Amino acid sequence: MSEGHVAFEYEAKNVSPETLATLGEGHIAYVRQIRSEDVPGLFPEAPKIAPGLKLFALHAADGTPIMLTDSREAAVANAWSNELQAVSVH
Repeated sequence: MSEGHVAFEYEAKNVSPETLATLGEGHIAYVRQIRSEDVPGLFPEAPKIAPGLKLFALHAADGTPIMLTDSREAAVANAWSNELQAVSVH
């Protein structure tokens, strides 16, 4: 495996939020594509956003939302700037 890449396999039904939070000792975050309609539930402090937009959210391994952006690349760059390894969630 090349440096800077993290690979692991877990069945989602076997992973608790506590287990996710400990993966990578606080150095892993995940990027998830969301719809603008999902923003108020994840980022209550965010301004109102037009419906129908594709956005990307960066979350800590325990699910805590970190940031919202309109590109996956920006979410990954933010993770890197905060010394987090970003993984994608589909």
